[in-house]
Amino acid sequence: MPTVTAAPDEDPPGRRARSRRNGEGSIRQRKDGRWEARVWVFSTDGSEVRRSVYGDSWDEAHEAMIKLQSDKMAGVRIPASADTVGDYLAYWLSQIAEPRVRPSTMASYRWLITTYVLPYLGSKKLARLRPADIRTFLNRLKGVCQCCALGKDKRRVERGQAARCCALTPRQCCEGFLSDGSVRYAHRLVRAALQDAIVDELIATNPARHLRISHRYRPKFTPWSADEARSFLKVAREDRWYALYSVALALGLRRGEALGLRWVDVDLIDNVISIRRTLQRVNGQLTNGPVKTESSDRKVGVPAALARVLTLHKAEQARERKIAKKWTDHGMVFTTKLGTPIEPRNLNRHFDQLCERAGVPRIRFHDLRHSCATILYDQGVPIENIQDVLGHSSPTITKTIYVEATRKIQRDAVDRLDFLFDD
Repeated sequence: MPTVTAAPDEDPPGRRARSRRNGEGSIRQRKDGRWEARVWVFSTDGSEVRRSVYGDSWDEAHEAMIKLQSDKMAGVRIPASADTVGDYLAYWLSQIAEPRVRPSTMASYRWLITTYVLPYLGSKKLARLRPADIRTFLNRLKGVCQCCALGKDKRRVERGQAARCCALTPRQCCEGFLSDGSVRYAHRLVRAALQDAIVDELIATNPARHLRISHRYRPKFTPWSADEARSFLKVAREDRWYALYSVALALGLRRGEALGLRWVDVDLIDNVISIRRTLQRVNGQLTNGPVKTESSDRKVGVPAALARVLTLHKAEQARERKIAKKWTDHGMVFTTKLGTPIEPRNLNRHFDQLCERAGVPRIRFHDLRHSCATILYDQGVPIENIQDVLGHSSPTITKTIYVEATRKIQRDAVDRLDFLFDD
């Protein structure tokens, strides 16, 4: 007996035919045997478009149609953009991100998007991007050797240097994988860009917003103790940049904040320093720009001993200005012997050498900021006051990221339970 199927735009056998209202949608069977339901919905640009959903049976197509109609009644709009993720990110960088972030942040955005995001997501349609695509992208980042991805070893060979890993024959991967922090940064960047796409009504939902990722990130560092900080400053006392290290350690300034400090921001009468500018190398150029965040724009009191150090440094700088054959005055507190800004990378190298001479643990220059917070906390300074010194927006940031001394407080607390145990 032949199988009876419904004619196009008709109800299936056994169902009572009825007239359909305008916009209710229709269901028909295609030549390939599948069922197609078509419904008029609204797109993100305000236009009304006809959208098709499919099923292997009439019931499956009908269920998909009901969901589409339900979303329509709830105000959900269908994405209208046909752009790829790469097209949108190019627009996002130039029109949305660049006007609202610092040049250094913008440079890191461009580098991360060009190096990692575009190879995996750039060719995908923005409107069809799904959470599974973002999850696959992040998982792949964890397994990509940075040296292989960026061709570092190949460029070393082009400069006449010996191959180390990826350019060897046979190839030997150095396994320079991205850290959890870098993967987390990529996730945050993609999530922020897609959120702006919702504001522009290019997509209806953010596929990266509610995505749960398995990696956890917390900066790892070992700050100096008070004794180690004193040992370092004792060795640095005869160094030309002694005042620079003193300011960074005593006030917890970031490297760019210390190098961008100007004399007009230093009040040696009331002993107050205003942190307003930062010096960084961006796209090959040393650039003066605003501080990292709104809360980073702050005034910090200067201890009397540090004020004397700065006074002596100012006098020494005046002497260097007189004997220099060519002095370029930028009005900056810390300069080269010609008055020009200090190259941040040169400061890092100089700092490493001083650490070795002082016999203290080698840390990053930025860890002087962590050391400042830890020493202040160890001296009994409240978290809220340390927050003001460092320019954080929340004391939670200060406590969870910067203060190693909290571990000592925890140990002191649990040590009170020693009486429970015999010798």
